[in-house]
Amino acid sequence: MAFLEDGRLEIDNNRSERAIKPVVIGRKAWLFSNTPNGAKASAIIYSIVETAIANGLNPYYYLRYLFEQLPNMDLTDNDNLDRILPWSTTIPVSCISFKKLTK
Repeated sequence: MAFLEDGRLEIDNNRSERAIKPVVIGRKAWLFSNTPNGAKASAIIYSIVETAIANGLNPYYYLRYLFEQLPNMDLTDNDNLDRILPWSTTIPVSCISFKKLTK
C-alpha cells in the first residue's frame, strides 16, 4: 500500500526478485566454501560483481581494471579508492557495458 502514498515506489518487487536470483541459483555452489574466510572472499567478489552490474559496468572488464589498479594504489587514500568505485566518473569507457553505451 505504500506505493499509493509515494509515487516513487514501484508497484511490485520484480526488480528486487531479479536482483537476488543469482544468489538463489548460486546457493548450492556456495556450500563448497569450506571455510569462513572462503565464504567471506566469495561474498566480497559477489558484491563487487553485482555492484558493477547495477552501475552499468561489464563485470569482467571492471574486475580486470581493479586487478590492474589496486596493486599500485595507496589503499589508505580515500580519494584513490573513490576513483575506482563502480559509480565513479573516472572508470574507463572500456569497463562500461555495451547495453549502457547504447541507451
